Amino acid sequence: MMLDVSDVTVSYGPFLAVDRASLQVGAGETVGLAGTNGAGKSTLFAAIAGQIMADTGRMVFDDHAITNHPAHQRARLGLCRTFQVPREFGRLSVLENLLVAAPGDRMETMWSAWFARGAMRRKTQQLTVQADGILAMLGMSGLRDLPAAGLSGGQKKLLELARVLMHRPRLILLDEPFAGVNPVRIGEVMEIFRRLKDSGIALLIVEHHLQALKALSSRLYVMDQGRVIAQGDPAEVLASRIVQDAYMGGVL
Repeated sequence: MMLDVSDVTVSYGPFLAVDRASLQVGAGETVGLAGTNGAGKSTLFAAIAGQIMADTGRMVFDDHAITNHPAHQRARLGLCRTFQVPREFGRLSVLENLLVAAPGDRMETMWSAWFARGAMRRKTQQLTVQADGILAMLGMSGLRDLPAAGLSGGQKKLLELARVLMHRPRLILLDEPFAGVNPVRIGEVMEIFRRLKDSGIALLIVEHHLQALKALSSRLYVMDQGRVIAQGDPAEVLASRIVQDAYMGGVL
């Protein structure tokens, strides 16, 4: 397994938000995580990403125990996430947003920056080539030099994904990737996710759009009241009585 989450518990004071939840994501696999509002999926998602720390349980990513790792250490290992509400640098261009997001050592002093300016130029050129390739793959080349603040909601979602791809991730946690996306473009975004999977990148998707999850995922987990109540083949999971009862009194 690329990611193995075992018996994770997260509480906020007396409130138990995640109750001994477990899930797995294989290398190059697309896995869905669904649940109604308040089911605990967003909290589990944040715990996997390292934004919050689990109270109990164990998380292993690519044979590394990451249970106590902060988010930036997980990102360096190749475990990255997007956010439901994009956080772009509005005054920077689309390209500049990608260059700023690129990982790597930063020059610590003006003195070292002065003597390394040639190396910095070469590195910037390399990163620009990488960024242009990502923008082309996402169909965003025409937006390259535009201010990020002027993008549509769906375009900002793709920009956030593009910034994550600058890290060359091995697994991406996608938080509500279809929220705010024009329904006409959902099919295009799904095709992008399929291309990422074909390139070997694993995906864990938290999403309310159940039909999109069903179409994209090889396996689906459903949470309710902090617990994983069903997992397996998406069609079978969504057809199960326990999941239908959790959603709108049995109507999906």
